[in-house]
Amino acid sequence: MSDHLLQVEGLVKHFPVRGGALNRIVSQVQAVNGVSFTVRRGEVLGLVGESGSGKTTVGRLVLRLEDTTAGKVVFDGTNVLDLSKRDLRRFRKRMQIIFQDPYASLNPREKVRTVIGHALALHGIGTPASRPDRTVELIEQVGLSAAHLDRFPHEFSGGQRQRIGIARALAVNPDFLVADEPVSALDVSIQAQVINLLSDLKEELDLTMLFIAHDLAVVEHICDRVAVMYLGKIMEIAPSNALYRTPNHPYTEALLSAVPVPEPGRQRKRTVLSGDIPSPIDPPSGCVFRSRCPRAEAICAEEVPHLKKVGPDHFSACHLTT
Repeated sequence: MSDHLLQVEGLVKHFPVRGGALNRIVSQVQAVNGVSFTVRRGEVLGLVGESGSGKTTVGRLVLRLEDTTAGKVVFDGTNVLDLSKRDLRRFRKRMQIIFQDPYASLNPREKVRTVIGHALALHGIGTPASRPDRTVELIEQVGLSAAHLDRFPHEFSGGQRQRIGIARALAVNPDFLVADEPVSALDVSIQAQVINLLSDLKEELDLTMLFIAHDLAVVEHICDRVAVMYLGKIMEIAPSNALYRTPNHPYTEALLSAVPVPEPGRQRKRTVLSGDIPSPIDPPSGCVFRSRCPRAEAICAEEVPHLKKVGPDHFSACHLTT
């Protein structure tokens, strides 16, 4: 059995842009451009980057919620992209998602009991007589009580709704979770509670997780490794401690410099990037980060950098790295 539960190879997703009187394809949005990574069993891999970097699209491609343009997604030895609809449903039990928006991801017309019960019934888990007890176990596992099961989503706070979403994802006993910015819509005071819950569940259930976020401060305490994305490509991937202690890529350095320092009076040297993230319809030649990189040289415009090893399990896509 391989140590890697998930292997993503050369993942590409281009969205067509249509225009003109005949509504023809006139261009392509290059949302994901050759992304490769692995997730080990029992590991949490963080996927971070600015809005528009393509990280949510990667998560949806891994679960086959979007069709891929090219690449492979191998889950436990099976290429998910080759599965028929019937076989894909079987894999859905093993691969689940926690959505970003707890307000939009729950049916406002259904009580919590029904929301969670649908997942159990759809995948044939348990019997009609045993499912109510299982529903109580799930809601209590995420820090709520059985009394909450007969309420509607609008009766809960944002943090409570996200806990319900987590319970729904766990209902089918998955091996792998995609957590798509699960705390970005929550108050800062609630974010830590949800992060701690996910961390506890990861240890308790031996979950493997792809944790997507735009805030490096959020992923530091839950992720074993972190991959940094920019404009559809991975710039750097490393163990969490190494990435935060010795970032190698200038984009990672800039992101980390923007993370607030919790100690009063202590300041971090800021790396301010010029301009905005370029359009994925027409990304820069060579290194896609070169147009904002403070250290860019001529080679950066001519050649696409590939991930190369710069330390133990530490890879960086930069021509100037050592």
